[in-house]
Amino acid sequence: MTITTVDLFSSMLDFRSDGGVLSGPRRMTEGDPGSWQVAAFHVATDADVHADHWEVHPEGEEAVCCLAGGVRLYFRPLAEGDAEEMVRLTPGTAVIVPRCRWHRLELDAPSDLMSITRRRGSRQDKHAGLGSGLGD
Repeated sequence: MTITTVDLFSSMLDFRSDGGVLSGPRRMTEGDPGSWQVAAFHVATDADVHADHWEVHPEGEEAVCCLAGGVRLYFRPLAEGDAEEMVRLTPGTAVIVPRCRWHRLELDAPSDLMSITRRRGSRQDKHAGLGSGLGD
């Protein structure tokens, strides 16, 4: 087996249920049953994190990690009339998004982020209004 490096900012790692790890192109809404995907992202604007959309991962929880910069992660209210919940991430911090919990990101600054989740079945839904993060 040839050992090579993987650029996580242009590809992803796919941790397989059989214990194997594969690298390859990113698949933002797909994945094999039981596999976990790890990818890193350079993001400069709210458009880079689709701040105007909620997303959800029904197959598993998601770890959203801030490697550099700063980001706010918002959770869609669970009940009508409730406010969005917000968690601020700074370099070296992470948050675990519960399975099936709608969430979205807004940037405080250009950032490097890492996502670890099962992407199979992931969906997005348009957000009604955009907050006060970095513009498009």
